[in-house]
Amino acid sequence: MTIFSKIVSGEIPCNKVLENEEFLAFHDINPKAPVHILIIPKKEYKCFQEVDPKIMVGLTEFTQKVAKLLGLDESGYRLITNNGSDGGQEVMHLHFHLLGGSKLSWNHLSDSDSHKFL
Repeated sequence: MTIFSKIVSGEIPCNKVLENEEFLAFHDINPKAPVHILIIPKKEYKCFQEVDPKIMVGLTEFTQKVAKLLGLDESGYRLITNNGSDGGQEVMHLHFHLLGGSKLSWNHLSDSDSHKFL
């Protein structure tokens, strides 16, 4: 059971932004932007590669609602998912990072040599 599954079950508290029967959005405890929200399906999928594509329709609609609720729908935001260990995924429960609230850059990529492969 991942930390996100424990959040879904109520075992671990979170600062919720929006919730419905299938999805949950909450504030990241280690934000990388003025607004940093984690968006997850309540059903545990290990990663993006393993998710049923039909789930993505609902997740897209939910994510758009979260962005609108936070006032990011017009100013803009970044939506990121990491897939697998080489992709930087730390919690093996599909999740998206919604980042916004300021002009965002990609400076973090310059912290490693991996940028030469981009």
